[in-house]
This record gives sequence, structure tokens and C-alpha cells, in this order.
Amino acid sequence: MERAVKTTCPYCGVGCGVVATVADDGAVSVKGDPDHPANDGRLCSKGSALAETLDLDGRILHPEIGGRRASWDEALDLVAGRFAQTIAEHGPDSVAFYVSGQLLTEDYYVANKLMKGFIGSANIDTNSRLCMSSSVAGHRRAFGSDTVPGTYEDLELADLVVLTGSNLAWCHPVLYQRLAAAKARRPGLKVVLIDPRRTMTADIADLHLAIRPDTDAALFVGLFSHLVAGNAVDQNYVAAHTTGFAEALAASGAVSFTEVLERTGLPAMQLREFYRLFASTEKVVTCYSQGVNQSSSGTDKVNAILNCHLATGRIGRPGMGPFSLTGQPNAMGGREVGGLANMLAAHMAIENAEDRDRVQRFWRSPAIAEKPGLKAVDLFQAVADSRIKALWIMATNPVVSMPDAGAVEAAIRACPFVVVSDVLKETDTARHAHVLLPSLGWGEKSGTVTNSERRISRQRAFLEAPGEARSDWWQLTEVARRLGFAEAFAYDAPAGIFREHATLSGFENAGSRDFDIGAHADLTPEDYEALTPFQWPQPAGQGSAESRFFGHGGFYHADGKARFVALQPPETLRTNGDYPFTLNTGRIRDQWHTMTRTGKSARLSAHIAEPFAELHPRDAMEIGVGNAGLVEIESPQGKAIVRALITERQARGSIFSPMHWNDQFAAKARIDVLVPAITDRLSGQPASKNVAVAARKFKATHYAFAVSLAKPVDPDAAYWALAKADGGFRLELAFDGPAHDWVDWCRRVLAIPQGIEPLGYADAQTGDIRLAFFDGARLLAAFFLAREPVAVARNWAIAQLAADHLNLRKRFALVAGRPGADKPDPGATVCSCFGVGVNQIVAAVRGGCHSVEAVGKALNAGTNCGSCRAEIRGIIDGCLATAAE
Repeated sequence: MERAVKTTCPYCGVGCGVVATVADDGAVSVKGDPDHPANDGRLCSKGSALAETLDLDGRILHPEIGGRRASWDEALDLVAGRFAQTIAEHGPDSVAFYVSGQLLTEDYYVANKLMKGFIGSANIDTNSRLCMSSSVAGHRRAFGSDTVPGTYEDLELADLVVLTGSNLAWCHPVLYQRLAAAKARRPGLKVVLIDPRRTMTADIADLHLAIRPDTDAALFVGLFSHLVAGNAVDQNYVAAHTTGFAEALAASGAVSFTEVLERTGLPAMQLREFYRLFASTEKVVTCYSQGVNQSSSGTDKVNAILNCHLATGRIGRPGMGPFSLTGQPNAMGGREVGGLANMLAAHMAIENAEDRDRVQRFWRSPAIAEKPGLKAVDLFQAVADSRIKALWIMATNPVVSMPDAGAVEAAIRACPFVVVSDVLKETDTARHAHVLLPSLGWGEKSGTVTNSERRISRQRAFLEAPGEARSDWWQLTEVARRLGFAEAFAYDAPAGIFREHATLSGFENAGSRDFDIGAHADLTPEDYEALTPFQWPQPAGQGSAESRFFGHGGFYHADGKARFVALQPPETLRTNGDYPFTLNTGRIRDQWHTMTRTGKSARLSAHIAEPFAELHPRDAMEIGVGNAGLVEIESPQGKAIVRALITERQARGSIFSPMHWNDQFAAKARIDVLVPAITDRLSGQPASKNVAVAARKFKATHYAFAVSLAKPVDPDAAYWALAKADGGFRLELAFDGPAHDWVDWCRRVLAIPQGIEPLGYADAQTGDIRLAFFDGARLLAAFFLAREPVAVARNWAIAQLAADHLNLRKRFALVAGRPGADKPDPGATVCSCFGVGVNQIVAAVRGGCHSVEAVGKALNAGTNCGSCRAEIRGIIDGCLATAAE
């Protein structure tokens, strides 16, 4: 019988509700949950494709020790034994956990309880350190707590929304659509985008401030001075609810308007307009994300923003406030249970003796960590120098995502004992595990997550656990029992863990802490199963509290007042003669983190199928790289080779390259290999947005493109990028050595059986080679080689994997690389949701569709998640401009 299960998306921090429907034959379909307040039924391209990522291909389905299959008892005995031995010989700080915002809150809670309360070390950190820790540090410094004051509704109620360091259209698409819809309903709503790049988010911006990298702090320090000079300060709010205003003003006074112009590189007219808009608009929301956080001055950037909202009293009231946009689905939930190395559960402070005593008494634990543990970068440096001798990595891939990723990989490789619990057997990190534990994935595990607006939602299982895979909380509990802590870890289901978490949040609280969900301390398993999304706080006996914080003060410093922070913006220039470009790393629309989930979907790889670097046209010309050529990027830490994407969206002297690609999908595209281990002094967050690099043309002798039914194996090429495609795989290649025997190469890499001969041709003058291998009417693989980037209709070529090729003319058309007149090439994919290509959109525009809405009506493009609407508008504008010439 068909079953529909309400759950939550496992991607970004928006926390969208999802309805997963399991048909009688086991097939799964997904749609947005119209009853979930975060998304009201909307889903982005990644969420819409969730059902396409649920196969068991590549899954680890049983424990492994040293690459051989083992039983759970053998594996867990070994993990517990090695951790116990290491602690006995070297002390509790010789072991560490590195966890993830992909974990559920229940997993996170058990991991932190075990490490901080029973092992007695705080050496547990999380990949949320890489995205949210500057926000945490800024919140705690200003508010006395890690509190996000506002709600998503504030974006719709504001009269001015400032987006700084946030490509909302691609990184939080559903929030972008909420904002775009609000602006369409109320055109007076202004949007300011602050970003060195002209991203797709600029499509709805009234003003785009293309600041120099890492100069946000100077911009907002200057704004603070302007607010004071323009009498925009709420004197009553400042006097009643804050301290440190005079010191912050004195510091900001040292940064003149002229200096802000020099630092940011902005035109004076633009800067004045932004300052005027902010000063004259009461309902202002400032949303900030990784462009602010991922910086060596990230915490100061956060506090520069908070200073402006505190000075104007624009905080905690409808339509106004600072808003930290969380990166991962449960980064917020992890913070609630003390997931970072310098925090305790329930937003308590590890450096506070009373908090440590309170948590230890509640847990009845034999020990409690007495000092902060090692933050992520320091943690892996401690692995490298052998201070940490046993490491457990859960649900994350630090060999790809950590800065100085090459050094991190070397550290993990050399560590005496490494445990990895994950869903895939082959990741860049899992290959170095001594013990590999199979975890449950989305759709199989059950628990809670918390989104950016403090809303707790259920993730529910709707699939059976595959093989011997087990939940992360269960694995941790079993190890805790083997370490002698069975009584404190007597959990048999996630409901009991959540109940304990809720009870601790209200334990001896009396309003002294922001995080309190004590109303759920008596939750029954049935209540837990039926739990609907709710925002915290929800203290015991009070039900739902106000959904916003600080509108009337009530901060969590001892005196109840917020702190202004006196700031001197740092020097941000890192480039030099050897490394003249600034590299900015980040995310793209249709991929997530290191592609362990999204890489399974052909639809999500259709828009952008390989790693790339955005270059300004003049920069590309100067280094001799043409469009679709390859560029080698180098820093003192390492090198990467990626495709050149030449665009005027990029500022001169800057390069943008995404962080998703890794050794499972490309030859040399781990972009975080280039990023140095420079961190914010307070938060420990790496500076991933301002990396000094050199760039040069990669000189290839041949370029190639291939489609294949079978997954290509070990391409022998200087550059390759592999992606799932409808019916098989697509492969981009470049070679820098002598020519191969290309038929033999195809047999080996594309798994062509012996006895099947290719149809093809070779042009000695141009160097072009085309090969196609058929098994009866079925195409097994096609291979296109040229001395320049291969000009072939890629989406059409991919479609041939599913086509019938009994007709000899169709076979020759494939070898020619051109579709016939009856099969027009859709062009590069623009709309992933409906598979609409650029050529189809151009044809629609030429046919009279001169608006995004008209194109949507004709082709459906842009009518689902809406993430491609800005790109569609750009195509329309380009077509109309060309027609007018």
C-alpha cells in the first residue's frame, strides 16, 4: 500500500519539509510539504531530485576492518579497545571525534555526551566549524548567547533586505524564492547585494555592491559611523539594552568614508546610496552567510553587522534584524547540543565552571571537559603531529572540505587509528580508514534537525535499513557501553535521546539561557513520532514562546545587556607578485558539499558537469585561456586543474571555483587543496574566500569528450571529470602527453568488451578522432577527440545512450557529433528540474516569449524551484539585445 511520510530535506539550513511517497513497488517520489512553514511546499532542484539519490550504488553495507568484511561486534570491540588503550596510555586529549552538520541532533547529542562528559575531553569538532563558527562567536560576543534573533518571515516583512556574502539564489534557493515573491508583491521592498561577484542573486537586487574580497568589516564599520552622524541611532534602545557604544564609536571614527571607499573599491555614489537606504529604512534585515563567516576576520564582520542593528534598535521586531543563514541542515542542531569544541550542551559554556558542574550533574558523568577542545584546523594539525592518535570521523569528508586538504589527507593517512562512519564505501576520506562503519542515510534514519530560524523538524525513515547499516547514535552508544558507560547510554531509540536533550535544556534554566525546549521533556515515543515543526524556545509549562529575541532587550550577558564591539578592520590584501589572483571558493546551484549524494543524480549534473573557474575576460586573455579551455590554479599549498568559465560576472583579479569536486569525480579538482590553514582568531573558522593564487593556461595536446553506459574506470588523462548522465555517464578529458591507441584506451576505460569493433574516423590534418561502439542497436560508448576543446552537442550525445541505433544513418550522425534536423540539440541545461536547455529557451524567445513567465508557460523552465529564473532572464535579455542590433 502506498505510504506518504513527512520528513525534512537533508541539504541546506533552510530546512524544507518534504513528503516522501513510497509506492507499492518500492519506488519513491518526493515533493515539498505544503504544511511546513519553512517552505510552504517549495523545493529547490536538489530537494526535488532527492528520490534520484536513494540507490545503493557505492554504499557500504557492512563493517570493514582493513578492507575486509567484519561483524559489528568485532568492529565495535576494536574501536572501543583502541580508544580505551590510547586514552589509558596518552590521556583523553589523545583521541578526537570530527563530526558533521549532516548528523541528526540525536547523533550529535550522544557524540558530545560521550566525548565531553565521559571520555573527559572536548576534542570533538564539526564541519560546521567551516561554515558557521564565526556567527556563533559573533553572537556570543554581542548577545551573550548563540542566538539567531529573527525568523524567515522577517525577510518578507522588511522594507530593505541586505544580502552580504550570500548567493541566496543558489545556496538557499527556497528563501530566495520567498524573498523574490515578496518583492513581486511589494515592489517597494529594496534588496542590496554585497558580493565581489555578480551572482544570480543580483537578479533581484536594486543595488549590487561589488566590494573587494574580505572588506565587509570596513563597509559596516563605516555604516556604523554614518548612522551616528545621521542621527539614526535609537538612543533609548542603546541606553537601556547595550554597553560599549562609546568605545565602538571611537574605533569606527578612525575609519573615514574615504578609507571605506579605498578599502572596498566601491564608487562613492553606490556607497552613499547604501548608507542612505540603511539609515532611512526602519525595517531592515541583514542576511549574511559564508562570504562573511569564512574569513580570518569573520567574527569581526559579524559584530560589525550586529553593531549597526543594535545601534538602531532594529533587532527582534517584525521585519528587522541580523540573520545568519546556516549552511547545513543541522548545523544549528549541532550547536544546540554543544557540537563545537568550545561549547557545552544546551548553549552552555565550557569555560564556565557553573555550566560544567550543571551538565556533569545532569549526566552523572565521571568527568567533564574542563577546557575547550581543538577546533577543526588545530585538530587535524594535532593529528599530523601525533598528539591525536585515534580519530573517529562521522558523516563528513575532510580530505575534500578542510583547508590545506593535502596536509589533512597526509595527517589522516599517518594517524595510527582512524574510524570512518559514512554511507559510501569510496570517498576521499574513507579510503584511509582502518575501520569503516556503515551508517544510515537520508530516508533510512530517524531524528530531528534545526534550521536557520530555530525551527526543529523531524527527519523520518521511510526506507528499510540496507544491509547491516546502523544509525550513528547506535554506533556511538555501543562504543560507550564497551567503554564501561552502559548505564548512561541505555538508549534504544532516538525518542529517548531527544527527551533527554530537551530535559537538559530546561535543567536549572529559569530563563538564564536562550535555548530551552523543556516543554518536550516528557515526550512519549508516540508524541515524538507525531512531532510537528516548532521553533524554540519552548520552556516547560509555557508552550510556544515569542518567535523573536531581543526586541525589548533581554540579552544573555550577566547584566542583561548586549555588547557593542570596538572594531578596527584588518588589512585584507593577500595577493603578491607570485600569486596575483584572489581565489574565492563556494557552492553551486545543483551540487552539495562533496557530491556523495547529489553526484548520484544525472539531473543535478546536467547544469554544470565539471569543476570550473570563473575568470574575467581580460584576465583570461592575459593568461591565454580561451572559453572552455583549462586553467591550472596554484597556491603555495597545491595545484588544481579546472575548466575556464569566462564571464564578466567575475571581478578582475578574482577567481571563483566551487568546492564540491573530489578525486571520485575529477583528476585534480579538490579546490581546498589550495586554501591555506588561515583562521579567524576567535572562531577558528578558515578563510576560504580570500586565497592568493596564480593562474595559467593548462597546455593540453588533446581534448576529449565521451559518453558511456558503463562507469569509466581510471582514465589515463591529465584532466578528467566524470558525471552521471541519463542512461550512463559523461566524461570530459584532456591529455598532455603523446597520443594513445585510442581504441585500446576506450576498451580499457569505457569497459568495451573484446570483439566489439568501433565505427569511426580519424582526420590526420585536424587531429579529430570519433569512435562509437555498438552492441546491436545499443550504443555502448562514444568518444570524441580534438586538439581544441571538443565541439559536440553534449546533451544530444548523452541522449544517444538511450536511443535505438539500428539505422546506419543515425550511427553516422553520432560519429559526426551533430544531431539531424529532426532531432534538434536542446543545448546546455539551464533548468535542471525540467531538463530544459539553452537552445530551447532561445527558440522560445525568438518565437515571442519575451519574459521569464512566458518561457515558463511554454517550456515549464523556471516554474518549479525557480533557481534558474535569473539565468533565463539573462538569456532573454541577450537574445533581445542581439535582435535589436
